[in-house]
Amino acid sequence: MSSKATVVLGAQWGDEGKGKIVDQLANDTDVCCRCQAGNNSDHWIEINNNTYMLNMLPSGILSSGQKCTAVLGNGCVIHLGQLLAEIDRIGSKTIGINNLKDRLLISDRAHIVFDFHQTIDRLQEQQKGSNSIGTTKKGIGPTYTTKVSRIGIRMGDLCGDFKQFEVKFCELFKYLKTHYPSLSQELFDAELDKYKKIADEIRPCITDTVLYLNSQLSSGSRIVIEGANATMIDIDFGTYPYVTSSNCTVGGCCTGLGIPVHQIGQVYGAVKAYTTRLGGGPFPTELTDQWGQHLFETGKEIGPVSGRKRRCGWLDVVILRYSTMINGYTALGITKLDVLDAIPVIKIGISYQLDGKQYTHSMPANSSDLARVEVQYITLDGWLTSTGSVRKFADLPDNAQQYVRTIEKLVGVPVKWVSVGPKREEIMTLF
Repeated sequence: MSSKATVVLGAQWGDEGKGKIVDQLANDTDVCCRCQAGNNSDHWIEINNNTYMLNMLPSGILSSGQKCTAVLGNGCVIHLGQLLAEIDRIGSKTIGINNLKDRLLISDRAHIVFDFHQTIDRLQEQQKGSNSIGTTKKGIGPTYTTKVSRIGIRMGDLCGDFKQFEVKFCELFKYLKTHYPSLSQELFDAELDKYKKIADEIRPCITDTVLYLNSQLSSGSRIVIEGANATMIDIDFGTYPYVTSSNCTVGGCCTGLGIPVHQIGQVYGAVKAYTTRLGGGPFPTELTDQWGQHLFETGKEIGPVSGRKRRCGWLDVVILRYSTMINGYTALGITKLDVLDAIPVIKIGISYQLDGKQYTHSMPANSSDLARVEVQYITLDGWLTSTGSVRKFADLPDNAQQYVRTIEKLVGVPVKWVSVGPKREEIMTLF
């Protein structure tokens, strides 16, 4: 009865609408997982006129049957105070999803994000000035830093002997204060007191998720892994140093959950119909003209976690081919096609030129070199009509269908979903 896990990943720089695709799978899912990152991501789901923003909880926990178990794996870093606040916020919505904590499992190996990690994140960004990475200041990078330095604190530490947790907490704070003297003792005292209360509240959720997930796979359960962030900000494969601090590509599903490679089945890539990027770093197809502004305004491209504007540009097939090469997508989901409805001529970037070399499936590893590339485009006619009410692919305007089929041909991966709006029903399945 052994089953394989289905994976949904961001194929660009993030904000592609992964939650929308996960939501399509969730009603037939027993377990939905997050394998990396923390509450530095946001997935939006609109259900029955209620809009849900999830930062840490997997989108599958909103499935209509409310039976899906949510798992935060060992690769995640978790700010427990903010996670509990998210649970309360989601549970207060009018459709009455009120058993979230009963359906949430957290790995005892996941690392804890403390308030002082977030303070350090802000200090680091301030110190870098104009060279800042553009983080969400949620403490994600500093937490992964303490993790790989082998001085981090895990969920199992919190829910074990609290005296031992206190010793580790003191040692961690002392170490960080030597590097950041402005960290206050008051912050330390307040946080330690807070975690005495949180430990009892969160303890029922903490478990060995590696054993749990492998048992679920062995018994044939349907599992969806929901990636956070996206390939182009992966710590290894993204536009370093303008990246996140975890592996948000397919390999992170195995290392961040403890499941074997052969248990990965379908891998779906979420692709926005154009390209956006939040924060600093090179962006070859970025638009700074009226059409860039149109994409920004029509697509409402503001990051809800950071409150910052997303940069907008034409679809970039080079990064999609690169992303596909790394992740092995079996199908794509294209979101926000409707944002292109009023554009008369649409471009797609198909290759880069730099110093006499052409790039079609990869890019320069050096970010300053990537910022210098010249993009070659193809041009397609727009459709100049609203697609928001369309529910079947065959009913889309011919030019919209051609746009989707062109992406399929250029990337070499079939498109399974096309989304034309934020609501749950505003998505069509092609096969």
